[in-house]
Amino acid sequence: MIPSLLIYLTHPHVDCWNFKPRHRRRLEEALPGIRLRVVRHSRDFLEHLPRAEAAAVWYFKKAWWERAAHLRVLTTPAAGKDWIEEPEGPPRARLWFGTFHGPLMAESVLGAALYFTKAFPLSVRMQQAKKWARAKISSRIGTLQNARVTVYGFGRIGQELGRVFKFFGARITGIRRHPASTPGYFDTEDRLLTPEAVPRVFPETDHLILTLPGGPASDGVITLEALRLLSGARLYNVGRGNPYREEDLVRALEEKHVRQAYLDVFATEPLPEHSPLWGLETVLLQPHLSAAAPQYLDRYVEELIARLRSLEEENGTL
Repeated sequence: MIPSLLIYLTHPHVDCWNFKPRHRRRLEEALPGIRLRVVRHSRDFLEHLPRAEAAAVWYFKKAWWERAAHLRVLTTPAAGKDWIEEPEGPPRARLWFGTFHGPLMAESVLGAALYFTKAFPLSVRMQQAKKWARAKISSRIGTLQNARVTVYGFGRIGQELGRVFKFFGARITGIRRHPASTPGYFDTEDRLLTPEAVPRVFPETDHLILTLPGGPASDGVITLEALRLLSGARLYNVGRGNPYREEDLVRALEEKHVRQAYLDVFATEPLPEHSPLWGLETVLLQPHLSAAAPQYLDRYVEELIARLRSLEEENGTL
């Protein structure tokens, strides 16, 4: 039996992160008999939480577990655990995180890579100045063909990013802490390495993509010394903002070890107004939106449907 599901998925600023009537219709159509309750405020969520068997949320506070006596599944569209505070002791519920983000994030990183590689920032400046700067612009244009793309954090999202860049003829180096099999799109030009290979890999990297999760394990792993190993690479961060110190990245940009950077995540969000990143022409900033798309929650709902069906097949009930 599909469990009752309490849904609290609202966001005050980003419309595509709000649960809509079409999402409810899709769940009820795909899972006949499911009992849904959709709430818009935390007070309503907490009122119904004591009776919920499953809940879909953006965040969950540790104190709320005291009210979740019957909760067996806690699910969130987010890819990481940053906003889910787990209880003390053994897990009280299955935790399901979104796994659908890779293709959406790949579009954002690829867009930034083409924006930089094809000299679009310079073209925009020349357009605004009404200058036909063909020689100047052409000298800045590059290609992804045969470029060495290093993806640091080669999990599900990182592998999807590698796949997209591979389509454009790039050579992929995946870096991850734990051994894993190489993806099917790898050929003899591609590598899967551990962080110990950074001193060898960074100097030959053209594009460095960071997809590291937050937490102590990734905190500060990209040091100033590591950034200085880069030789004018372009850097993209769509994981979390803690792998490097902001002042180290700014310094690497000023010293041109990092040529340009697309930054979607930051150690402090929103990015403070006093951050020097705002004023750097070599930086493209986005406010933690690399996976945003009109179909964001549609993809999450389809994943949730598959998981609930699997759960029903597993034991018929929670």
